Amino acid sequence: MSKLIIQIPCLNEEETLPVALAALPRKVEGFDSVEWLVIDDGSTDGTVRVAVEHGVNHIISLPHNQGLAKAFMVGIEAALSLGADVIVNTDADNQYDASCIPDLVRPILERRAQIVVGARPIDEIDHFSPVKKVLQRFGSWAVKLASDTTVADAPSGFRAIHRDAAVQLNVFNRYTYTLETIIQAGRKNIPITSVPIRVNGDLRPSRLVKSIASYVRRSLITIVRIFIVYSPLRFFTACAAIFAIPGAFMIVRFLYNFTIGEGRGNIQSLVLSGALLALAGILAVGGILAELIAVNRQLLEEIRIRQLRQELRTLPRVGLSYQASAECSDEAIEKVKARG
Repeated sequence: MSKLIIQIPCLNEEETLPVALAALPRKVEGFDSVEWLVIDDGSTDGTVRVAVEHGVNHIISLPHNQGLAKAFMVGIEAALSLGADVIVNTDADNQYDASCIPDLVRPILERRAQIVVGARPIDEIDHFSPVKKVLQRFGSWAVKLASDTTVADAPSGFRAIHRDAAVQLNVFNRYTYTLETIIQAGRKNIPITSVPIRVNGDLRPSRLVKSIASYVRRSLITIVRIFIVYSPLRFFTACAAIFAIPGAFMIVRFLYNFTIGEGRGNIQSLVLSGALLALAGILAVGGILAELIAVNRQLLEEIRIRQLRQELRTLPRVGLSYQASAECSDEAIEKVKARG
């Protein structure tokens, strides 16, 4: 029996969640059952109550707000424990057109991929500013460079994940999961592709984009961090080259002037070039050490994957997952329990 679980991370989505849930399918071709999972990331409004009233099968409430990336991973692990064969992640603000879910899971059903990312028509989205559109493309380019994948819209959160791929994902970034999971897929040789999708109108301002300046800063920090974590040798070697090239040039220049008898007065250039080359050497050694640490992290990830697979083999299929911590009436909770 194949099961599809559609997960929605939520933070104070009382107003938009009903719209998103109303569009979700209860049946998808290729699956015997379709269930909904809401991850309440410390909401202080009636998000949980709305989820219950609209027939959400599983609700997990985090004790406090822990960020989108953490909520995403909590949902992935919960969906795996609930026996999901495929997990679809979407947003509570109804940004993504839920009617595209069959297109999103088709490459997985056809065994062409284990992760499928929905590629939005970025140029056609009116509420995306020009700066945000440029950053979306830049983020996708950086992810392609770091992961050797060809995902068209790396920052898109609308994605389908096969069970075998889900157990291998582990997000370190607290800001967002979108870029890091694609890089992990490329590094771990998980088949990944993208399909074009449609988007809906804007229901509310983005929670991740509080301002253009903040979005630029956090996006750049995220991309740099990705290169440091997943391509440390390449990153530090590039940084070392920035200092080594002018340092080497000045040394060559000094030696040339020295051989033709004009070396006096250029000692400052020699000292500066020596300092630049020393700094380049430190960065190169740092890159080697970071690469060794990255190898150790990969070994730890392999241990985690094996442990998780072992746990999933021993876990029974759970029919209901509910932890209430937000506003929710007793009557609504009883409705959920009755469905279980």
